[in-house]
Amino acid sequence: MAGFRPARVAELVHQELAQRLRLEIKDPRVVPISITDVRVNRDLSRADISYMPLGGGEASIELREGLRDAAKKLRGRIGRALRLRHAPELVFHNDEHTEAAIRVTRLLDQLTREREENE
Repeated sequence: MAGFRPARVAELVHQELAQRLRLEIKDPRVVPISITDVRVNRDLSRADISYMPLGGGEASIELREGLRDAAKKLRGRIGRALRLRHAPELVFHNDEHTEAAIRVTRLLDQLTREREENE
């Protein structure tokens, strides 16, 4: 049973974080992002959050710094909202895997179109 709790907390952190980033963070460095994954470690002390800027592209240094600052503000709020005794540390990571998958998909689509045009 204990193995389900981190996954459940990760899902709740994902939902709460997406809403709070959109509604509460007014930092101009924090442009709209898509949270692609949240993983919480077994003891619930750390939440690793994968994200990518909406519209794709590389995350700017300003965005990374803005998210790091926002994490400090949001940690306690999320912990209280989820009624956790100790809120997990929020650590943001640019999701390079999803970006790579999107590039590969675009290349495959382009190859398919070119092949259809040549036939």
